[in-house]
Amino acid sequence: MHLPHLQDLNEKLSTTFRPWQRSFQFWVRAADIYTGYKICQVRVKFVKGIEKQEEIWEKQHEVAADKLYSMCYELGGFFLKAAQILGKPDLAPAAWVRRLVTLCDNAPATPFEVVRLVLEEELGRNVAEVFERFDVDPVGSASIAQVHRARVKGTRSDVAVKVQHPGVKELMMTDLRNLQAFAMYLQNTDLKFDLFSVTKEMEKQVGYEFDFLREAEATERIRLFLHANNKKVPVLVPKVISNMVTRKVLVMEFIDGTPIMNLGSEMAKRGINPGGKMAMVAKQNILKSLTLAYGQMILKSGFFHADPHPGNILICKDSEVALLDYGQVKNLPESLRLGYANLIIAIAENNPIKASNSYKELGIQTLSTCADEQRELLKLAQSMFDTKLPPGLTMMSPFSEDASIKKTAVQTFPGELFSVLRTVHLLRGLSVGLGINYSCAKQWKPIAKEALYDAGRLEDNDPKVQNRGFLKKIFRRK
Repeated sequence: MHLPHLQDLNEKLSTTFRPWQRSFQFWVRAADIYTGYKICQVRVKFVKGIEKQEEIWEKQHEVAADKLYSMCYELGGFFLKAAQILGKPDLAPAAWVRRLVTLCDNAPATPFEVVRLVLEEELGRNVAEVFERFDVDPVGSASIAQVHRARVKGTRSDVAVKVQHPGVKELMMTDLRNLQAFAMYLQNTDLKFDLFSVTKEMEKQVGYEFDFLREAEATERIRLFLHANNKKVPVLVPKVISNMVTRKVLVMEFIDGTPIMNLGSEMAKRGINPGGKMAMVAKQNILKSLTLAYGQMILKSGFFHADPHPGNILICKDSEVALLDYGQVKNLPESLRLGYANLIIAIAENNPIKASNSYKELGIQTLSTCADEQRELLKLAQSMFDTKLPPGLTMMSPFSEDASIKKTAVQTFPGELFSVLRTVHLLRGLSVGLGINYSCAKQWKPIAKEALYDAGRLEDNDPKVQNRGFLKKIFRRK
């Protein structure tokens, strides 16, 4: 009944910013931000004193943060995802984080009348016929979709209704092409890293996010995997309402909790000192749960949730952690999963020879001008694939002159590893935000060894791992 209206709406949205107009907007704004930093880089050379230099940089960060926020908010599309990546306390300046972190689940919302049209077209029924109650205001809006709280007729529990923004796919593909061109420029000037392969993998992954049928299947697959591998599941995964899923609408169990970004203020409301001992224990338990879940998903299954930005993490009662939004998942090939397991062990054991061999196994090709190439490769592995920051460092910048990426050029980087890289960096950002500096590699080492033992590729003898693997085989037979 509403099909013509929805088609008209999609056409209108897709032409609001024609590709050339959108590209022009991006390049003007990106060039402005980039030029500002280059000018600042020259200015500080003429200023004496570290404090004065840092003051100039901080002012530049503030100016750039406002420009980045405006670009991401006004253009929307993929730039909202870029804000999620950049708004991390270990990678971006504090001024950027303060501005960009608010875009994690507060993107511009689609008006309810448009949401209603999408719902009725996708579900084939009137909203009032399906739902006993439907909250008009979304509980959160992100780059691809927004979520409304509702209750299906004849049920007692609330559900989360995820509805795709009309016309956003075309905008995102335009954004990604522009980003690929910008990545090529940075790759040839400021960063010695295979950024183009990374952006191609991003393009593939973002394309998957527009199919909610695929997301529903991924959600259930991960939920069942975590239940099968743990007596107590490390993270809560929402159940999908199977008969209410289409390519553009996804209905699932509603999980109530506090967004991890608001954890400190929520603790303060309850009379808990956010910097006190009780709060620190709760934060450590939260990180432990997330780290265990990701270690099992990446190293044992190879199929994992690849988008742990703060907007997708809720803290429920008793410090339980809920992991939401399975639009971005990754299925690692067996060779990369086991190669990454070897790299995790190398990082945890601080073993440069094993790290160098793992790079070759993973297909990461590097070119180093350093005297101790293997040691530098280990440092690069730690900065890329571990959450632990070096002593005294609160932010890892790839533009720093002392950064390993400046000393070791990454000529070839398998695109399929980008999701692992991004996941580790998001976990690092969470740990820095919570004020805890820890090594996911050390926590994942036993899981990595178990994965290698199960595959018949454990290099050293570890009785604990072997016994665990042997017992599993016995139970499987029974």
